[in-house]
Amino acid sequence: MKTVRYLKKNGLRRTYYAARERVEEERSCAYVYRAPSEETLRRQRAEASCLAVRFSVVVPAYETDEIFLREMAASVCGQSYDKWELIIADASGSDTVERVVGQIAAERVDGRVRYVRLAENKGISANTNEGIALATGDYIAFLDHDDLLAPDALYRMAAAVHAAKQRGITPVMLYTDEDKYDSTGCYYTAPHRKTDFNLDLILSNNYICHFMAVESGLLQRLMLRGDFDGAQDYDLALRIVGELCGRMSVQETAERIVHIPEILYHWRCHAGSTADNTASKAYAYEAGRAALAAFCAARGWQTQIGHGRHLGFYEITYLPDVFAVRSDVGIVGGRIWDHRRRICGGALRSDGSVMYEGLHREYSGGSAHRAALKQDVDAADIRCVRVREELWEDYAQITGLPYTEREIRCGGGRNAYRIRIADVSGLSCDEAGYRKLSLELGRAAARRGYRVLWDPRIGLRADT
Repeated sequence: MKTVRYLKKNGLRRTYYAARERVEEERSCAYVYRAPSEETLRRQRAEASCLAVRFSVVVPAYETDEIFLREMAASVCGQSYDKWELIIADASGSDTVERVVGQIAAERVDGRVRYVRLAENKGISANTNEGIALATGDYIAFLDHDDLLAPDALYRMAAAVHAAKQRGITPVMLYTDEDKYDSTGCYYTAPHRKTDFNLDLILSNNYICHFMAVESGLLQRLMLRGDFDGAQDYDLALRIVGELCGRMSVQETAERIVHIPEILYHWRCHAGSTADNTASKAYAYEAGRAALAAFCAARGWQTQIGHGRHLGFYEITYLPDVFAVRSDVGIVGGRIWDHRRRICGGALRSDGSVMYEGLHREYSGGSAHRAALKQDVDAADIRCVRVREELWEDYAQITGLPYTEREIRCGGGRNAYRIRIADVSGLSCDEAGYRKLSLELGRAAARRGYRVLWDPRIGLRADT
């Protein structure tokens, strides 16, 4: 069914390559989640006394399966870090959740498991807001009623907050990596190893998702918005990002959104979950598009927001031009492929290595589809860039050439379009030389407070 839906939306060629990539990915996947050892958990419990942050874990519940509910609660109660409260906001018509939570709370007797019965089911945002309003922790974290936390999730978050404060930084939002849990087969799969905060990546997809915690004062001011039910967490993340970007530099914003590169959240797969069936909540993807449109409108950006090839992924088109719309973007770069249609240049890391190197140009980079998404990068290959006018002098100093442009054709068939990029025909470099110049230009943009935006829709063959 997924393949049929994809075929209708994207056509035969893209479906072929998507299926081929999926098969190759599954053949090469050897992921095994390994929980922390008992010795590690004992050490974390001993160190917890040195960490002062307290978490409120808010769970909106609705007719939750009793087994799922007990497992979810056990994953919180079993944390190696003990400064937490679990708040379950129940909108169920039956008494199952109330009965089970009552038993769990009675067994603990420390008052950290809290239950609130909602008068009616007002939707995921309004229900969750009831729990948020009751929270007393320094940070409020979100947990779905049928998912699981790794036993060291809160310890890792507390340690990250402590480390940031030691540097004089108070985090506003924290997030972790995640995977999926198949409860029928009792195995973990589909690890989602995320990047540090990346503005343009989150404008393409809610890659932050689970496990997310937000500073409580900010969250209790913002709350969740019912107009975006289904993508309420995406809308929240975008509003937080918008607040930070509106008053802080690129670097300061990144420092206050903390990524913990550990798989600390297990997203349960079952027939009704989005994790297992992305079409089961198709309305959520339209809500996500609306949240992204609201973010752009709040910035005064002239854009068109469309759905990408994959559900939950979005494409922003800037009107009339990204440099005119966004004052924070200094360079736009594309990708370069070789005669075998394998990526050999484009997005560069700070060490000069090429992101997605060797990937077929028709592939999206796995289940996270990151190689097919706009994102901020350290540098972009100078052979396929457009440069903001304010950086032309830097370009000339770095390359020894005045900044001029040439036109290339991107896309194919009815989707073909033309775009102008820097004309580097006057440069004579080997591969290492091009990368050196690219990094220097990326650093020049960063010094002036600009982002380097990589757009995989832009590209050319290496010998073009």
